[in-house]
Amino acid sequence: MLFMILAHDKPDSVDLRMATRSAHLDYIKGAGNRIKVAGPILSPGDDPKPVGSMIVIDAASEGAVRLFAENDPYATAGLFEAVEIKPWKGVTGEWIPS
Repeated sequence: MLFMILAHDKPDSVDLRMATRSAHLDYIKGAGNRIKVAGPILSPGDDPKPVGSMIVIDAASEGAVRLFAENDPYATAGLFEAVEIKPWKGVTGEWIPS
């Protein structure tokens, strides 16, 4: 089943995000093909900054996704103010099976 992780950064935390980015990317890449899409949520405006993360992951349960999210280096570093996990269904797009 697919789930969407929406993780919202604490205010003024771009430096912490950048300091832990490499470990976070290694963690995401380590999940292999379970990750369907992932990337930063950006602030609006002419000079967008990362303000959170969005990940779509294939997992057996919401509990497994929660554990994955809790062990993300961004989370263990204290970057996130809030994390939402929602069941998700892909309807169309390049990587969505027909």
